[in-house]
Amino acid sequence: MFEPHQFSRFCMERIKNWRPSSPSHYSAYRFEQLAPERMTKIFLAAIFLATGLSTFLVTATALGEDSINRELSERIKLSEHTEVWNPEPEVVNAPYGKPPSDAVVLFDGRGLDRWESATGGAASWAVDDDGSLTVVPGTGDIRTLASFCDVQLHLEWRTPVDVEGMEGQQRNNSGVFFQERYEIQILDSWQNSTYVNGQAASLYKQSIPLVNATRPPGEWQSYDIIFTAPRFTDNKLANPGYVTVLHNGVLVQNHVRIQGATVFIGEPKYEPHGCAPLKLQDHSNPVSFRNIWVRAL
Repeated sequence: MFEPHQFSRFCMERIKNWRPSSPSHYSAYRFEQLAPERMTKIFLAAIFLATGLSTFLVTATALGEDSINRELSERIKLSEHTEVWNPEPEVVNAPYGKPPSDAVVLFDGRGLDRWESATGGAASWAVDDDGSLTVVPGTGDIRTLASFCDVQLHLEWRTPVDVEGMEGQQRNNSGVFFQERYEIQILDSWQNSTYVNGQAASLYKQSIPLVNATRPPGEWQSYDIIFTAPRFTDNKLANPGYVTVLHNGVLVQNHVRIQGATVFIGEPKYEPHGCAPLKLQDHSNPVSFRNIWVRAL
């Protein structure tokens, strides 16, 4: 049998050394120390919340068992005031390395049935034997048949290994345009100097990437982009667009305000529009793409 001061020390050591069995568990401790001679009882309660998080409350008290139960009951009632049970989030299956179950797959290596030429008609880019999609220089931009507003976009891209005689913006250039207007630059920016608001992962001529996360030419790269479309009321801008970009898993644009449609010369500005297609750019370089999917937000 423990003496009160021994039991107190025993519990404190267990709390000090306890580690959650899962990194998703959140632990919180409340331990009110009382002098050993006043320690009459220690009550341990494990409350498992509906969210699946576990909160362990460890309370040292000199009160009797009835008072302990009343205190615990009051704590539970207080905690219920901040519990939200509905609506429950929709379940989305997200297998590793594959699109989520609620994604629209725009290109999976099997064809261009979800794309067309940006000027109308069939898309003329090449679907390669390795399941990639490659720009055929001179055939023009391509766009999705579907229109989108707010989206989460995933795409992977690769620039050719041959860079001889190429530098700056001519070194294997392309781009992904949201709503056919707002461009995230695609460029071989591996040891390639250019204006920094035009390098890979820039919001072209509007926002410089936080870092340059570009891999060497010939390696596959990824973009994961959250795009919030601008809103217009009575043909006037009500809310600007925003974009967040992860390049190869690295945050490079953090909820950046879009100043207007991408332009090569002059200042960006907004013109009213609704939902519109995604567009990939033919910049006369054989840039390749794969694993393109989008989730409407």
